[in-house]
Amino acid sequence: MESVAFEFLTKLLETPSPSGYERPGQDVVRAHARTFAEQVRTDVHGNVIAVRNAASPFRVLLAGHCDQIGLIVQYIDDNGFIFFQSIGGWDPINLVGQRAVIWTASGPVSGVIGRKPIHLLTEEERKAVPKLKDLWIDIGAANKAEAAEKVRIGDCITIELAHRMLLNQRIISSGLDDKAGAWTVIEALRRVRPDKLRAAVYSVSTVQEELGLRGARTSAFGIDPQVGIAVDVTFATDCPTLEKKEEGDILIGKGPVIYRGPNMNPKVVDLLIQAAESNGIPYQLAAAGKATGTDANAIQVNRAGVATGLVSVPNRYMHSPVEMVSLEDMDHAADLLARFLESIGPDDDFTP
Repeated sequence: MESVAFEFLTKLLETPSPSGYERPGQDVVRAHARTFAEQVRTDVHGNVIAVRNAASPFRVLLAGHCDQIGLIVQYIDDNGFIFFQSIGGWDPINLVGQRAVIWTASGPVSGVIGRKPIHLLTEEERKAVPKLKDLWIDIGAANKAEAAEKVRIGDCITIELAHRMLLNQRIISSGLDDKAGAWTVIEALRRVRPDKLRAAVYSVSTVQEELGLRGARTSAFGIDPQVGIAVDVTFATDCPTLEKKEEGDILIGKGPVIYRGPNMNPKVVDLLIQAAESNGIPYQLAAAGKATGTDANAIQVNRAGVATGLVSVPNRYMHSPVEMVSLEDMDHAADLLARFLESIGPDDDFTP
């Protein structure tokens, strides 16, 4: 991966953007996109929209959501311990003992997510999955007043943000769902060759996907594209306990995943496959027999309908504090979308 692209990715991963609190992450997207996009704007919902070749009447939307799952301050008890709600879907067992950061108006406040020690759990408690109400954040405060000087109800919380590189160009971090997708749609816009572009391309870092595809709904309505591609992560099934008969045969490091099914326009799918094969880009196929839980679902049914595709990056340990993807898969996904964009234009008919 080029250094400029890797720097953009790591800065995005180390900047907080829980659903509804995406502005810091979107600031990173805005600053990067302004170095090459013709236009960069932000709508009232918080979606960041970067555009090339805006004069074309044939509009293509690329959508990757920048929001990550997080937590939100709910209550501070008399001893200064902080209780929280979730933003998006967590398995609470993954939170126990994690370093946390509360993002306050005066700056980040570090803490640790605590639970009763295993020595003191009853036999029934040991067998039960912990609930969020049984966890708290300890920032070291002596009492409620001291904690409340630092933290307000409604402040957002993330796991401590950091990335690490592993073997075989694999990166681990929280928030790769779906900063990997937001990175891909912005990077595809940078990589597209302007002399071959016949479409107006709107690469959108969408917000609040984890709360119901909300940013994709509003941005698609505003842009009114003829074609839309969502980029998200999907389950890599090449690790223990995952059932390929149920989830498909998806390997990390073997290329982006092109989805087939009723949420996807068959002509968009065919052109994505053609772009991959004609440019030597590795890819994998996956099936979705119903509307997906991605921005593709919202895009497809926008206004009178949009010819929609879904490209995904294989991800291990999704919705956990430490997710894993392959940098090579991300690179190939950005190249695939760039070559796809160069291959389509106003004369293409996407009617099934």
